[in-house]
Amino acid sequence: MPLYEYGCQACGKRSEIVQKFSDPVETVCPQCGKPALEKLISSTSFALKGGGWYASDYKKPASESKGGKGNGGSST
Repeated sequence: MPLYEYGCQACGKRSEIVQKFSDPVETVCPQCGKPALEKLISSTSFALKGGGWYASDYKKPASESKGGKGNGGSST
């Protein structure tokens, strides 16, 4: 299940709540008990680094894209 981050407008505390996508948005702060929670947009922990599959498997080498092998031209 996804982890959602909420911020309380009353006390300023942040909370992480695990809930289903279909669950209603939380409104009551677990810290102060006031109905002032707001769902926050936070960054993910997913990051692509290094050469990876794109550079090695799908990206055409520079020699092929600039008239090298496979350009379909004649050899005359």
